[in-house]
Amino acid sequence: MKKKILKWGLIIVIGGLLIGGGITLYMFNQPHRDVQATTADYKMNANQLVNEYLANVQASNEKYLDEEGESKIIEVTGTVSEISVDLNNKTVILLKADGDKAGVSCTLLETTNSKNINLGDVVTIKGVIRAGAGYDEDLGLYEDVIIEKGDIIKQ
Repeated sequence: MKKKILKWGLIIVIGGLLIGGGITLYMFNQPHRDVQATTADYKMNANQLVNEYLANVQASNEKYLDEEGESKIIEVTGTVSEISVDLNNKTVILLKADGDKAGVSCTLLETTNSKNINLGDVVTIKGVIRAGAGYDEDLGLYEDVIIEKGDIIKQ
């Protein structure tokens, strides 16, 4: 009787581990969202996006994020005011016009060719929002909107 209970207990534990491992493997290998192959939910100028966030962060987050907190896909058009490289060796383009309080900082995909981009060019970049604009009272500075998974649509 004890052998039978031990045998069934062992079968249940092994079965549970196999099911748990299968679910974990499935969740880990799910395909990532292809931002560039998807149609943009919103198209706007960089200063419009920044001004919306500076006016009302909560309303902007409700507009540009879905129920799970995932960003909707956005195309932003603006003037290139700065080109840099981040710590991950990805190109970062700041879209900001003269006199604007804050801009839109776009981190480009590694596959994006940004060699033909110059300061002052007007470009359209498609990506997802990671952080909205705001004012940091401690530093006395405005923070930029941050867009990731960016790709240059038009220049």
